[in-house]
Amino acid sequence: MDYKNLVSKALVESLVNQWIQEDIPNFDYGGYVVGEKVETAVLLCKSEGVIAGLPFVQGIYDKLGCQIQWKVEEGTLLQPIAQVAQVQGPVNKILMGERISLNCICRASGIATRARYLHNLAKSAQWHGEIAGTRKTTPGFRTVEKYSLLVGGISTHRFNLSSMVMLKDNHIWSVGNIEAAVKKARQACGFSTKIEVECRSLEEGCQAAKAGADIIMFDNFEPDALHRSAAALKVHYPHVLVEASGGITVDTINSYFVPNVDVISLSSTIQGCPVVDFSLKILKEGRDPSNPSVKSSS
Repeated sequence: MDYKNLVSKALVESLVNQWIQEDIPNFDYGGYVVGEKVETAVLLCKSEGVIAGLPFVQGIYDKLGCQIQWKVEEGTLLQPIAQVAQVQGPVNKILMGERISLNCICRASGIATRARYLHNLAKSAQWHGEIAGTRKTTPGFRTVEKYSLLVGGISTHRFNLSSMVMLKDNHIWSVGNIEAAVKKARQACGFSTKIEVECRSLEEGCQAAKAGADIIMFDNFEPDALHRSAAALKVHYPHVLVEASGGITVDTINSYFVPNVDVISLSSTIQGCPVVDFSLKILKEGRDPSNPSVKSSS
């Protein structure tokens, strides 16, 4: 699915401005050395992975006054070495955007690659729920990371504290009990915002569902206990969604693909993802100097 039009242009521009300001706060010494001669660079994918982050790289080079021609579609599974795009413009501007764009596309593609892997695991297991990320993201980079989950084929979960109410142990302990916490949350968020409650037992899950929670998160449950608790909860509250979270990893997620579980969330969808390797090379005489088989006309 093509998500590149999902991100607002204004948001992309805002992020790009922050990244450029961070990387070039005053003098660009390397840019001074190379000058403004118009050159062409090739963006290469050098390791296997699902490409993601095109709108953000596009925004970087739009801001710098360069033209970028994409050779692949967002979400494509690439095999190395693949030519992804060509960038044309003043060489100082191409190089000004090099590290920023590589940081973005390497990280985004790594997340999309892991997301695609998890999506395929669920599909192979014929599990029809949703795998989701978490709010454990990189400060200032959440939009790119959440976007990359979508490209890979899984859910973003809530985007921020305003997207959905999630009442965790500290919220409940601070208020006193689950019923009071849910009631107070509903008074504030109204009917249009979902309320999720983190529960440590089936008993707490039933309390939360009875109080009006929309989603019950069974936290740090072993697969067998999760299976039993989810099934028991659904008998009395079939309309309530059940989420499994806590302690679930890429290696153990298969054990959690059980009936009556609607959502599985895990932080390793973003945290600790290996990056996909990309590089940007200036073309000379129609060829990339580090990979002579890649021609500028291809």
